[in-house]
Amino acid sequence: MQIAVIGLGRMGGNIARRLLAHRHDVVVFDRDAGAVNQLAKLHATPARGLGELAKRLTPPRVAWVMLPAGAPTETTIAELSEIFADGDTIIDGGNSFYKDDIARTAKLDPKGIHYVDVGTSGGIWGAERGYCMMIGGEKEVVDRLDPIFSALAPGLGDIARTPHRDGRDPRPEKGYLHAGPAGAGHFVKMVHNGIEYGLMQAYAEGFDILRGKASESLPANERYALDLADIAEVWRRGSVISSWLLDLTSMALAESPGLEGFSGYVDDSGEGRWTINAAIEEAVSANVLTAALYARFRSRQQHSFGEKVLSAMRSKFGGHVEGQLEHTKVLEPEA
Repeated sequence: MQIAVIGLGRMGGNIARRLLAHRHDVVVFDRDAGAVNQLAKLHATPARGLGELAKRLTPPRVAWVMLPAGAPTETTIAELSEIFADGDTIIDGGNSFYKDDIARTAKLDPKGIHYVDVGTSGGIWGAERGYCMMIGGEKEVVDRLDPIFSALAPGLGDIARTPHRDGRDPRPEKGYLHAGPAGAGHFVKMVHNGIEYGLMQAYAEGFDILRGKASESLPANERYALDLADIAEVWRRGSVISSWLLDLTSMALAESPGLEGFSGYVDDSGEGRWTINAAIEEAVSANVLTAALYARFRSRQQHSFGEKVLSAMRSKFGGHVEGQLEHTKVLEPEA
């Protein structure tokens, strides 16, 4: 199937690579000509602008936008809406706010341009592992694009199948889901990232407590010099708290037991804030997720070992680099 990928950063470039590996016809564009040239060597079709990109696509055209949420995505979709025509489809696979998806659909519908929002999880590992996708949009459009989603998804893999799923949609077992109409995909991904904050915070606090057991403030006979890398490793194997986040934590601790390369300054992508706002709108108690978000705010004032663990996890799954970002800036999908 032919598709364009716009934005060839950490995730966009790997999405294009995975599609090429599955023999899809991929047209690529990025303001960084070097990123375009790298993919052209893998037999992607390069484009030097959105106009050229549109001309290289055969109607009905499909373009996947993989840019930071906010102005970069909004501007690109607005430009595409002036170039694309009736029957074409624009996909936003970034971390956009779900209410923006609803507004975009309202603008594109009169032009006959379809809009699909894809909450995309997989980080920098997606090219190899595949991407978990939560999709919003018209059913017939999502179904028509199934070859794209199927290629990007992890597939059944070796995960044990859940009992009693007979007769249900088989796609979730393969790692992708049609969640509902416009905005539903990004809404589900938004809550996914809110949960991610809570899980990461739990691991971070736990390892901070383990490390603190060696503190000189404790009685000498109550101090333990615990090997955190080995603890993370043993928890990975048979424990009820095993997860991919723990896998990545174990990797980071094995590489650097003290996590000296991390300051503990922890950014947030914006989706945790949106999740809490949704909880407020729905009058749903979200104690853990709210506390996890506030812990990230506090990390920017003083840093604990637990926050180094958080930074290490973000680096491992998403390639996120520590640094101070404006609170309105949203990065590529966290996971």
